[in-house]
Amino acid sequence: MIMKQPLCGIIPPIVTPLVNDNELDEDGLERLIEHLLKGGVHGIFLLGTTGEGPSLRYSLREKFVKKACSLINKRVPVLVGITDTSFDGSLEMAACSKEAGADLLVIAPPYYFPISQLEMQHYLDDLVPRLPLPFLMYNMPSHTKLHMSLETVNHAKELGALGIKDSSGDMLYLYSLIDTFNSSPDFSVIAGTEIFLPETIQQGGHGAIAGGANLFPRLFVDFYEASVQKDVRRIEFLRQIVMEMYNTIYNVGTFNSRIMVGIKSALSVMDICNDYVAHPLKRFSGADRDAIAKYVEQIKEMIGKSVVT
Repeated sequence: MIMKQPLCGIIPPIVTPLVNDNELDEDGLERLIEHLLKGGVHGIFLLGTTGEGPSLRYSLREKFVKKACSLINKRVPVLVGITDTSFDGSLEMAACSKEAGADLLVIAPPYYFPISQLEMQHYLDDLVPRLPLPFLMYNMPSHTKLHMSLETVNHAKELGALGIKDSSGDMLYLYSLIDTFNSSPDFSVIAGTEIFLPETIQQGGHGAIAGGANLFPRLFVDFYEASVQKDVRRIEFLRQIVMEMYNTIYNVGTFNSRIMVGIKSALSVMDICNDYVAHPLKRFSGADRDAIAKYVEQIKEMIGKSVVT
C-alpha cells in the first residue's frame, strides 16, 4: 500500500484475540478485522498496549502480525508496535512486520530500565538505520518510564519519523507537539487519549489511535469526521457517548487493567472474539461481565439515537 501522508483518522489499536497464552483466536481475529473495516477505520495498529504486545511470546506476536496482515490484505495501512526490552527483539519484529506486509512500525521507549532523553535519542540513532519500514513514535510514559521531550521527538523526526502517538494524557503536551510540528505537514500528531479527539483536530492534529474503536468503530469515525467538519452540535452529542464508555465499559472493576480487560470482555459479549487476556491479567466473570453486557446495550442504544440525530 502507498500510504498517504500525513497519517490521519481513526486507527484502532486492535486487541489480540486469544484462546490462551499460546494460541490465537483466529476466527475471532477475522471477525474483529471485518468489524473494524466495515466501521470505516483509516488504519489498524497491531501489538500496541491494547493488543497486549509485551505479554505475548515472540512466536505468537509474529503469527498474529502475519495473520492480521493477510486478513487486512492492504485495505488500510497496518501499523505494528515493535518495542521490546531487547534491541535485537525489536529488530526481529521489524523484519517480521516487513515480511508480513505491514506499512509502518511504531516505536516506544524500551520499558523496564528508566532511561534519559539523551539515551533515548542514542537508542534511535542505532535503531532507525536498521529498520526496514517507516516508523511512528509512541509516547506512553505510564508504561515506559520516559515522557519523551519535544527535543527527543524532534530528533526522531530528523531521523525520519512520520509522526507520534501521544498517550500521556497531558493535553498541554499534546498541544505543544501540534504547535511544534505545525510547519511539517507530513508529520502526524495523533492522540492516544480518544476523548481529546476534537481538540486534537481543532488545534491541527490528525486523529486518534482509539481503543474504543475496537468496539464501536463507526462511532469514532463519525466523531473524527464531525471534528474535521467543525460540527459542534454533533461533536458534543458524540462526545457524550464516548464519555458514557469511559464511565461504564472502561470503569468496571478496580484494577488499572480494567480498560483493556473491559474492551475484550465487551467484544466477547458482542460475539466478535474471545475475551481471554494474557497473563498476568485476568478476564472478567460474574457480576463484572454482566455489567459489561448491560453497558454494551446502553451504548448501542445511544449510538442508535445518534444515527437519526
